[in-house]
Amino acid sequence: MTIRPLIGLTGRRKIGSEVIGMPTPLLDKQLETHFSDYAKGVIAAGGLPVYLPLDVDPAAIVGRLDGVLLSGGADIGPERFGAAAETDLYPPEPERDDFELAVLEAAAQRGVPVLGICRGHQMINVYAGGTLRQHVPSHVAFDQPPETKSHVVTFESGSIVGELYGSSAWVNSLHHQTIDVVGPGLRATGVADDGVVEALEHNSLPMVSVQWHPEMMLTRDSDPIFNWVVDAAAGRVTA
Repeated sequence: MTIRPLIGLTGRRKIGSEVIGMPTPLLDKQLETHFSDYAKGVIAAGGLPVYLPLDVDPAAIVGRLDGVLLSGGADIGPERFGAAAETDLYPPEPERDDFELAVLEAAAQRGVPVLGICRGHQMINVYAGGTLRQHVPSHVAFDQPPETKSHVVTFESGSIVGELYGSSAWVNSLHHQTIDVVGPGLRATGVADDGVVEALEHNSLPMVSVQWHPEMMLTRDSDPIFNWVVDAAAGRVTA
């Protein structure tokens, strides 16, 4: 029997009052939230998704995983990349920042494959010592269905994403922050027509990230980026 690799998915912490219809006694209770699209992409690629609560020890849980997917969400605290705040559009969540940075450190130490999507793409860059542009309104497209193809990304020949997608691909756009300075050890392997870095790859670690949201596109269940993380993770599975 083939053992399906375990892929840890990060999410967000909310309180009951932020959820419509929550009973009054539960309004101050904490809950973990995850868009199920990420898990569905992992399942379609042959992996088993594992939701990661913020209370778990990052090193302990990463040691039990075969791969990690850093999902989208709120802005990363600008102090993480040495900047003052320029926007409060999507306020940072410090607890999540701490957790995901620790997850990345644990994954890097163990060689665990990591896929970053949107915020996860930005977090990988910040972890590596890179910086972000805090507000690029031309990339915000929340007035359109999330699967809308907004622009083309051109991929570097010979890169992982180039092998996965070919020379270019149409993608959606659901973000307002972008990569500024690429962190040491990373290289930009996918770029939009306006110069925005849409894909990053680590030079020595199994770490790939994309700025768009493949999990929200109509091609999710056949999107090769999910196959990449599951296949890379499968190489770590032992019976």
